[in-house]
Amino acid sequence: MAEKHEKVVLVGDGAVGSSYAFAMMQQGIAEEFVVVDIDKNRTEGDALDLEDAQPFTSPKKIYSGDYSDCKDADLVVITAGAPQKPGETRLDLVNKNLKILTTIVKPVVDSGFDGIFLVAANPVDILTYATQKISGFPRNKVFGSGTSLDTSRFQVAVGKKLNVNPQSINAYVMGEHGDSEFADIDEASIGNVPLVEFAKKNGVTKDDLLKMEDETRNKAYEIINKKGATFYGVGTALMRISKAILRDENTVLPIGAPVDGQYGLSDIYIGTPAIVNASGVAKVLEVPLSDDEKDKMSASAKTLKETIDKGMKTIDL
Repeated sequence: MAEKHEKVVLVGDGAVGSSYAFAMMQQGIAEEFVVVDIDKNRTEGDALDLEDAQPFTSPKKIYSGDYSDCKDADLVVITAGAPQKPGETRLDLVNKNLKILTTIVKPVVDSGFDGIFLVAANPVDILTYATQKISGFPRNKVFGSGTSLDTSRFQVAVGKKLNVNPQSINAYVMGEHGDSEFADIDEASIGNVPLVEFAKKNGVTKDDLLKMEDETRNKAYEIINKKGATFYGVGTALMRISKAILRDENTVLPIGAPVDGQYGLSDIYIGTPAIVNASGVAKVLEVPLSDDEKDKMSASAKTLKETIDKGMKTIDL
């Protein structure tokens, strides 16, 4: 029996999209990779450039395509949209990126696509919600990168402070991928030792951890101010999520997940750990948050809901 053929379509070949394509090439994930963008010259150039990596990684059919190529894809990854500028929040991008999104999702669905949508364009939680509404797809087949990048940033900060491999830090950033996000510090652990306890034994207080949480929240702004955009981290995060989908891994990842009663929330996409496999979101996990963190989750959801309600009116949904 032949091995399953994996096909991925990337929509949006800017800094994030091309970084994702490069990460997928480096990891040898998906036999067929299609790049779609309004700038056809760029997609053709990127495909030619990326294919030169094959002898060092693994064979891959990579080419510039269009929406019709989505018809037999397993996964469509949307990174297209206006980038976040210095001084701009992710929520400031809502209206312009919702309008761009409407020109993407419908032709993807019209192609006959029946796979999984993974959204990374900002504000990601709101654009993920809109993608599901526009497409009419089951909610488990549409989700966002959510707080995957924020989680990695927090793990890196804690790892540097405590001299521990970030991969060994079991901590999640939750809520909006944006200014109202928070880390589950009270539930986090390292080697089954509570993070707060582990940190204290190493001369690091909870206030220090909260400072790291704040630095995580603002790291994107720092990177944008210094180099104009963030793309390597999120490109790699998208690769990891894609791998969990295509390899049917049942891996727990922090994503922008469709909650249905978890945390007392519904009809919203928000950052939380979830089990990801070939069906998309197999199960949303509800972290048993402390009272303070429950309040933060509710406040984050309120911010998202208000912005969703305003934004969806601009595209008549």
